[in-house]
Amino acid sequence: MDTRLVVAGTALIGHQVFRRYETYSIAVHAFLLFGPPLLLAVGTASTITFGVLFSVCWTYLATLVLSILVYRLSRLHPLSQYPGPICCRASKLWHACLVLSGRQHKYLQALHERYGDVVRIGPNDLSIRDASLIPALLGASGVPKGSNFHGAMLTATNPPMAGIQDTQLHMARRRPWARGLAPSALKEYEGLVGKRTQQLVRLLEKRGGAVVLLGQVFNYFSYDLMCDMAFGGGAELMEEGDPTNVWHLLDEGCKAAAFFHQIDWLGVYVGHIPAAVKPLQIFLSHGKTLAMERMRRGSTRPDLFHYLNEEDIPERPSPPLQHLVNDGILAVVAGSDTSSSCLTSLFFLLLTHPETYAKLQAEVDRYYSAGEDPAETKHHRDMPYLHAVISEALRLLPPVMTSSPRKVPAHASGVHIGSLHLPPGTSFVVPPYALQRDPRNFSFPDTFWPERWLVASGQVRLEDATSPRPSAGPYEFVHNEVAFMAFSHGPMNCVGRGFALQEIRTVVCALLQRFAVRLEEGWDPREYEAAYEDYFVSTRPALPVVLEKR
Repeated sequence: MDTRLVVAGTALIGHQVFRRYETYSIAVHAFLLFGPPLLLAVGTASTITFGVLFSVCWTYLATLVLSILVYRLSRLHPLSQYPGPICCRASKLWHACLVLSGRQHKYLQALHERYGDVVRIGPNDLSIRDASLIPALLGASGVPKGSNFHGAMLTATNPPMAGIQDTQLHMARRRPWARGLAPSALKEYEGLVGKRTQQLVRLLEKRGGAVVLLGQVFNYFSYDLMCDMAFGGGAELMEEGDPTNVWHLLDEGCKAAAFFHQIDWLGVYVGHIPAAVKPLQIFLSHGKTLAMERMRRGSTRPDLFHYLNEEDIPERPSPPLQHLVNDGILAVVAGSDTSSSCLTSLFFLLLTHPETYAKLQAEVDRYYSAGEDPAETKHHRDMPYLHAVISEALRLLPPVMTSSPRKVPAHASGVHIGSLHLPPGTSFVVPPYALQRDPRNFSFPDTFWPERWLVASGQVRLEDATSPRPSAGPYEFVHNEVAFMAFSHGPMNCVGRGFALQEIRTVVCALLQRFAVRLEEGWDPREYEAAYEDYFVSTRPALPVVLEKR
């Protein structure tokens, strides 16, 4: 028999092994890639030469790659019924490289406009923009999280709470978070938020009349506050700047994580390269130092670490140190970047919509006149326009624009919801940006119109609301809050939602109470959304403004 046919046949068998056996083991992958051709070369050739080895390996690998591509693009693939670009169906590498452009949110929106509500964005990956499917996909009996966090963290072991795939383990790890971010705990954090907010106001007062990069200020504020929450302190970026370049490290780390989030096995492989993992190790080492210092110091004031370390239930043993470090870093990264993003976008939208700014200013003045403490949350629930502005900013420019993937377990029977069929091993995302800008979910989806939230809640009649556009004319009001995904959906949604909203409300009230804010003269507002990029969490321009004391 022709040796090449034997090699090609072995490669086809190897493809089936790869399909059915998922592993992060480099040794196993190396054996499956190079073991069979080397064994065939030794067993079939009378003389082993470099030419023979090259020919056998080339035939094996070429056949393997061709078999994979033909299968992925053929009707035999279980996701063949779903449309998508051929480059996406052929390889996940295309989408991973596109993520590095920061335009993933725009790309997915364009794909849905072209192909429909279910689009194939990888060989085994879908993007789903159908709001009616959200409760079933992400609800209490929905699909568990995917393995993508392994790639982002460059390791398949010890993921943070948000990266745990097993639903039961995830919920168990989430319980201390839930206690630490419950309404009763949030009340205890008012002093913590208030102290940092007062510091923020003092620093801005010193720079009154000068151009301030408000986005950068919010970055530093949120980072300092979340270090207070997660580790009881340890950061003073507002006072000292960023001498250790931690925010730059965080930004660059998010870009790398966004890439490896798409190809998790490659991220785990890269994690074995010391130079590649060094920045992450620096961050983890810093987190470990903060955690150990917080444990040595004990609980001197209410913070999230108090609950993560089970200090509120003394009879329970402390969790492993690595869990505390990973979850503390998760709190800092997820809490600081997302809150900073929302605050920056909110002020950008206010400053480019003067009528909205004036209405919100009037509401803040009504509840927080001079001398009132904006960190006192008792008035927040009575400020509907503030709630509407925050919700609308989160709808238009969500801090997380693509969401974390879910994955149907390989051992499951698949998911069937109406005409949607997700075979075992299928990953999918439900992209907030595309959902929240879909006219089937929100009228005038690209327009900043906070009144829509007041109309939807019955606080304002539609005919009394400010028109979303000067020449809108008669229109059908559409408001589907199931499609509002700024904090995800279901039992695995953002556990820090309450604290994030408390932080945002406090800062907005404090700044509008003390300052009149305007954009730097000559700065083009179109730059903001054009440079708003999606690297799992968003990156955005620094927003140059001038603040004048009122």
